[in-house]
Amino acid sequence: GYTANGRPGILGYRGAPLQVSFLGFPGTLGSSVVDYILADAVTIPPGEEAFYTEHVVRLPGTYQPCDPTPPGPAPSRVAMGLPETGFVFCCFNNSFKITPEIFGLWLSLLAATPGSVLWLLATNDQAAASLRRSTIAGGIDPSRVIFAPFQPREAHLARQTLADLALDTRPYNAHTTGRDALIAGLPMITCPFPSFAGRVGASLLTDAGLAELIVPDLDRYRSLALSLTRDPVRLNGLRTRLSAGSGRGDPARFAYNLEIALITMWERHRAGLPPAGFDVA
Repeated sequence: GYTANGRPGILGYRGAPLQVSFLGFPGTLGSSVVDYILADAVTIPPGEEAFYTEHVVRLPGTYQPCDPTPPGPAPSRVAMGLPETGFVFCCFNNSFKITPEIFGLWLSLLAATPGSVLWLLATNDQAAASLRRSTIAGGIDPSRVIFAPFQPREAHLARQTLADLALDTRPYNAHTTGRDALIAGLPMITCPFPSFAGRVGASLLTDAGLAELIVPDLDRYRSLALSLTRDPVRLNGLRTRLSAGSGRGDPARFAYNLEIALITMWERHRAGLPPAGFDVA
């Protein structure tokens, strides 16, 4: 799709009798040369088909596969540049997803939670400098916003176990980073936006059995985050559910459902039928 080095023009040559959009670009390609898009009932709810040139095929659970390997031993907070005590809000999404509105909300959480810090991914120096300026403008000590460098996935998962709560972005949600947080046993709050890219957090949380962390607006996003900072029993209960494996999904089940989707598309084609949307039971 429309991603770095995606070369979507190749699809125009119709190199395959069926062409399917999956996982890379979170939305319609707006082109008749792509027959299907793989989604789920959260990312493309029933009734949204008219906004897609592709025929929508919904997988049960979530459209996103995952590596279910649990994180390894956590490093120390000090080794990660975090304070030894205090609540750690975390978001390892790309910096381009952090809007002024959502960052202002995060700063308000820091202001309302003494001793807390915000842990972000250091995607580039310009973004980090801009966020530090915004932190100062918001009246928060910039040392309370801590930037983490990129790390190999195994180490990245392990360090996330040090955080207390993941905060999703809006209108563009966490995708792989959201799944990684859940695999690490880190609860995440999301506020869906009416687009494929804006519903992925809700898709992941629904699949993990944590739909109570999906909120309809940013006011309730803030109030839920604050309530969790003050309710360690509830927060630990959420972590326990994730640690039991709910955030890691079932790759064998996912593979089976994906095969059913592809076989159904191909059987329609072999029977001379045009592409048509369907849900995998």
